[in-house]
Amino acid sequence: MTTITARPFSSNGEVMLYTLKNQHGMEVSISSLGAAIVSVLVPDRDGVMADVVLGYDTPEEYRAGSAYLGATVGRCANRISGGCFSLNGREHQLTRNEDGKTHLHGGACGFSHRIWKGKIVESDHGQALVMLLVSPDGDEGYPGTLKATVVFSLTSLGELILSYWALSDQDTLCSLTNHSYFNLGGQGSGDILGHELQIFAKKAVEADADHLPSGQLVPVAGTPLDFSKARRVGERIREGSFMLPQYGGYDHCYALDGGVCEEPRACALLTHPESGRYLFCRTTAPGVQLYTANALQASGKGGALYGAYSGLCLETQFFPDAVHHPQWPSPVLKAGAPWDSVTIYQFGVKGR
Repeated sequence: MTTITARPFSSNGEVMLYTLKNQHGMEVSISSLGAAIVSVLVPDRDGVMADVVLGYDTPEEYRAGSAYLGATVGRCANRISGGCFSLNGREHQLTRNEDGKTHLHGGACGFSHRIWKGKIVESDHGQALVMLLVSPDGDEGYPGTLKATVVFSLTSLGELILSYWALSDQDTLCSLTNHSYFNLGGQGSGDILGHELQIFAKKAVEADADHLPSGQLVPVAGTPLDFSKARRVGERIREGSFMLPQYGGYDHCYALDGGVCEEPRACALLTHPESGRYLFCRTTAPGVQLYTANALQASGKGGALYGAYSGLCLETQFFPDAVHHPQWPSPVLKAGAPWDSVTIYQFGVKGR
């Protein structure tokens, strides 16, 4: 059964670090700053442990960082065109924190840069960590006071379960996600181009050079976006077609088969052939953003230098700018109606 320990992460005790550990020695550490996944320690086929998520050593680096390493992102993940939207006949202007024209990942000081309140509770898997945050009316331009929670659970099967829940007193937008960068060879070990990836989706969101969608979902079959069968991440990443050149790699939202689901279904399978480690992602969300850290430049844990392709993200969420495309699943959260979503990152080893 999972146990949790807590200790100060910052020198003044303002930021806490919680470590979940299951009976097989797998450990996951989560910071109250940004409800961020700081580390995930898992074994390879020989039992050698490695930390497989990118991150920083101190809260100060998380505050200063702009790459959302490991963070819980909200109030609405991804981009909103023009940083504005209309709801119930009223226009809402959000913070434009990307090039002064687009709202990205909840704004200049979104959920990723807030201190969440941590609480250890009992669950079916032993102890679980509940992170709570209250976002006031007008926060970054969003209407309504939103109460958000993320429950982090670690199972004996190597599953890290993220259970999201939110409630607002006014109609608003809500799409929470986690922005961890995974490298199954170990953080700081090199790039992820040799990882093998499968995504359970037939279509992806068509977008322009500013990552804003046209409103069309396009088939991925035969294109560089086609991961319907497992293949190396770097196999077609530099091909000069289908939106890849303008992004420098993958930064695409896939429309998962089945749309919004009541129960988590297969989303993606990531494998590192050298170590045997794998990550199997399941979710109830309608989409997943694949990002291969194309623009990443950071100094991370233990002095590791993170550059392009040092990790990849599997951000489960609504489609980008979905509020402007009524044909897609809607991120609108009605007043008094609870919002929930579940994503499971299951770690394991092949060939052991």
